[in-house]
Amino acid sequence: MAKKDRQRGAAAPSSAQPKEEKAATLKDLLRPDVLDKLKAAAQDLKSAEEKRKEDLRKQEEDARKAEQKRLDNDFEYLLNNSKMDWKSNKS
Repeated sequence: MAKKDRQRGAAAPSSAQPKEEKAATLKDLLRPDVLDKLKAAAQDLKSAEEKRKEDLRKQEEDARKAEQKRLDNDFEYLLNNSKMDWKSNKS
């Protein structure tokens, strides 16, 4: 009998709340204009982050090109990294 009372006691509070009363979310609590401002700010931050990443990638690419250009003009580097198979260059 005690087991049945426990089961009824546990089931009663959960069924007492109607399904319409769900926990309020932050989106529900905020005014629409504030929500729109937050969405716009999030979009601005996202676009700024993408721009920063693109600028960083472009700087790295420019630095890589400059380094390669410097190495192409360095005779010692070219000598050390050239193939020693001169027969392939014969006509």
